[in-house]
Amino acid sequence: MTEWAWDFNPSAEYVMAGLPPGVVAEVERLATELAALGQDSVKIGRPLDREGGLREFDILGGRGFISFLPVPRHECVYVCNVTWYG
Repeated sequence: MTEWAWDFNPSAEYVMAGLPPGVVAEVERLATELAALGQDSVKIGRPLDREGGLREFDILGGRGFISFLPVPRHECVYVCNVTWYG
């Protein structure tokens, strides 16, 4: 089991403003799963050709995506943006 956590960057109010409750729940579920991956979270999502840096992952069947930043030295996955097409 990993000791990694997840958080919003800059804040939950900024990142999640105006999103439906179901989308918020899905983003939090995915963030928990990304944190559970620990160091391997640097390989998940786009871009596919490299590891690390800001990553993107589709949510809810391609109806949106999250941008997240896994930071190994902080042992944290930061959710930076959520794009929702509705």
